[in-house]
Amino acid sequence: FAFPRVIGSFVAADYAVFALMLLVSAAIGVYYAIVGRGQSSSREFLMGGQSMTAVPVALSLTASFMSAITVLATPAEVYRYGASYGLFSLSYVLVVVVSSEVFLPVFYRLGITSTYEYLEIRFNRATRLLGTVMFIVQTMLYTGIVIYAPALALNQVTGMDLWGAVISTGVVCTFYCAMGGLKAVVWTDVFQVGIMVAGFLSVIIRAVVLQGGVSNILNHAELGGRLNFWDFDASPLRRYTFWTITFGGTFVWTSIYGINQAQVQRYISCKSMTHAKMSLYINLLGLWIIMLCSVFAGLCLYSVYKHCDPWTAGTVSAADQLMPYMVMDILRDYPGLPGLFVAAAYSGTLSTVSSSVNALAAVTIEDLIKPYTHMTEKHLYAIQQKEYVVLHKICCLEVRNSKICLCLLLRPLGLTTHGCNFTIAADAFNWTASPTEPSLYTTVLQQNTAERPFLADNWYSLSYLYFSPIGTLTTLAVGLVVSLLSGGMKLNLEPTVTLMKEDTMLFCFYKLFKERVSDLSVSINNLQDVLSLSTTFLYSFSCHPYLGHETSRKAGPHKKQREPIGKQ
Repeated sequence: FAFPRVIGSFVAADYAVFALMLLVSAAIGVYYAIVGRGQSSSREFLMGGQSMTAVPVALSLTASFMSAITVLATPAEVYRYGASYGLFSLSYVLVVVVSSEVFLPVFYRLGITSTYEYLEIRFNRATRLLGTVMFIVQTMLYTGIVIYAPALALNQVTGMDLWGAVISTGVVCTFYCAMGGLKAVVWTDVFQVGIMVAGFLSVIIRAVVLQGGVSNILNHAELGGRLNFWDFDASPLRRYTFWTITFGGTFVWTSIYGINQAQVQRYISCKSMTHAKMSLYINLLGLWIIMLCSVFAGLCLYSVYKHCDPWTAGTVSAADQLMPYMVMDILRDYPGLPGLFVAAAYSGTLSTVSSSVNALAAVTIEDLIKPYTHMTEKHLYAIQQKEYVVLHKICCLEVRNSKICLCLLLRPLGLTTHGCNFTIAADAFNWTASPTEPSLYTTVLQQNTAERPFLADNWYSLSYLYFSPIGTLTTLAVGLVVSLLSGGMKLNLEPTVTLMKEDTMLFCFYKLFKERVSDLSVSINNLQDVLSLSTTFLYSFSCHPYLGHETSRKAGPHKKQREPIGKQ
């Protein structure tokens, strides 16, 4: 195992930029702690008093969606497999539409704080408890990776202190989460998404200048086969094609955007359902911008190293070190810019960790403490602020074994989709686990085997993006079949716990169109009545023997002619 060669190191300006990002994030937490001193309930702290508007929530959703793993790994994926990764922009459209039209109306109408409250409303308390425990375990493990993995990659390339970065980001994140609650988390996300875009632009602009323009970069990418956007190969064994990304990617990210506590908690904090839906659609623009930046950064990476691959040459030991390596290579003569990119990466870390910790606090209070105790809101609020510190200490533990990432595959998408859209259910068959494959979130050791079994070239070579559709569709199919065969659970469900036609945007458009057509028809009828009345009046006026010519004739002799001035 060869460690990468450090081609540069941070200078004072780089550390200053990184520290400034942390300082501003902490200051936002202090500000909302002062402004929100009147907060006395845990719900107000966790949900921002349901007073948030669409734009800041949209940017917060974007920042939470893009972690440091995205900043470091997406350009590396484009560098290795081509720009077809950018087709995720199409799947984002489907994800946002499904999330806003299927899941959001149900969650918002029920007024829940934890998404797992829905499982008790729809099924029973045991299902709710199971979902909560699985979410807590999964999120803690994932949060540890989000903190540790980018710190390790940046440390090995830039020489930045590993544990200094881990502890500083963890402490700052815990500080502003505990001080300001959801409002502080949302507004720090707004600031951090700006830092992420600025970090990408600093690298892209420098690479464009070095390579002689955008056209040269695109030409290099085309010659290298990296502009492979429209690959319609239907083979499920291909890692990235049009079908794997648009179909499989939609399922993967709907499990995050549609039902994940960290995301749902944000958009149901909006002051109305209209603002909540608008936040999702505005967020789509932010996702496209971040995706465009990361994909083009990957093309820049390929253009710069098209003749000498740092990974093949052994200069870096992992793909996620390629982007930091290029940053230190092309920006080392510009003090502060490497620090800006690292700040961008850690902005992704802070936004994801703050979302995760806030979500963990919410489900712990709402699902594990409230239902089993009789504490007042004041006591719950006090416990919640202390809980942030405990969660931070757990999440900052060193995470070295990639096998813990298996928990990331435990997605309750099938269960929630089944519950929101079908009135019969069997809650004994509601959780599925999928096999694993190397993805953006895992590092799997290579193994040399003498023989390759049949499944190695078939099932085990399946694109990782198809695991979520298989698990979700299997859950729906089994749930429906068992429910039909067993007669269902004979539940007397309230209409509010499932999706109704009035919730969809299409129905709203239809209703608005119908009202407009109705108003237009009324206006046309009124206009016809006015025209008919006017025609009748004019006809009567012209035909009346005294109001017509006779009246004009009698008025003639009495009309006095004005005499010329000279004769007066």
